[in-house]
Amino acid sequence: MLRHVPAISDPNVLVDAASRDDAAVYRMGPDRALVATVDFFTPIVDSPSDWGAIAAANALSDVYAMGGTPLFALNLVGWPRGVLPFEILGEVLRGAGEITRRAHCLLLGGHSIDDPEPKFGLVVLGDVHPDRMMTNAAGRPGDRLVLTKPLGTGILTTAFKRDWISEADLAEAVRVMTTLNDGAARAALAHGVRCATDVTGFGLLGHLGNLLRGSGVGARISFSRLPFLDRALELARRGAIAGGTRRNLESAGAEWDPALTEPERLATVDAQTSGGLLLAVDPERLDPLLAGLEAEGTPVAAVIGELTPQAGALSVIP
Repeated sequence: MLRHVPAISDPNVLVDAASRDDAAVYRMGPDRALVATVDFFTPIVDSPSDWGAIAAANALSDVYAMGGTPLFALNLVGWPRGVLPFEILGEVLRGAGEITRRAHCLLLGGHSIDDPEPKFGLVVLGDVHPDRMMTNAAGRPGDRLVLTKPLGTGILTTAFKRDWISEADLAEAVRVMTTLNDGAARAALAHGVRCATDVTGFGLLGHLGNLLRGSGVGARISFSRLPFLDRALELARRGAIAGGTRRNLESAGAEWDPALTEPERLATVDAQTSGGLLLAVDPERLDPLLAGLEAEGTPVAAVIGELTPQAGALSVIP
């Protein structure tokens, strides 16, 4: 689909859709660039305020993945006005507002339409120093791959929709999805990371694949090192797999160790919402980065693999 987006030749455009990065970046001057992103989706939890909070954290994450600081945001709302009362929308907006306040990001308004299915998200604008931004095109062979949130949100929300788990069972996933990636971004920038992406709808391997294409490298992932939410693997084995996750597996292009079962393979491409940052760091800076992530209180700081020299080659071992 991206082939239909017009090619850009403006030298002030530092990042556009061609690189499959997390946000667009436009240079405003020698020391400042504008970061712009948009994201929205249908409800994935029952609580309207939680949905709003998750959607806001998810949209803000794209700015953090570029090493940027959010400045302000605009709401995007699709609402079935004749079906759902506006009081519920008010709860969605309240949840989003709590997250944007936590991010010190101003919520300045937005746009709404009458829509048969409710949808909510944000347009977010931020800024970044052009020489200190993170992109998916700066990885180097030998870099270690570090993940800052556990995987499995898609599995747990799918299980919840099927009434396989309770709202209490989903609470940890909601906490992770409403955790901002600001601390992870601060730690990454402080320790010289210049290659990053966030893990969302295309799953871990899908977003890693964008990083590999952008950087012209390969990767080796160790399944045993992947952090998962409690019960995620159990529920994957029971079949709590979203349709998007199965499409992710088809397009992952990975070489799998035969010991890895199909549920385990599906778990590596689980469609995430408001997932963590995936960071590529020089081995000499790995330990300071891990200490920095711990100091920032990121949900996890897991070393899950490394980048390799063979462009595009992706292998997953037990």
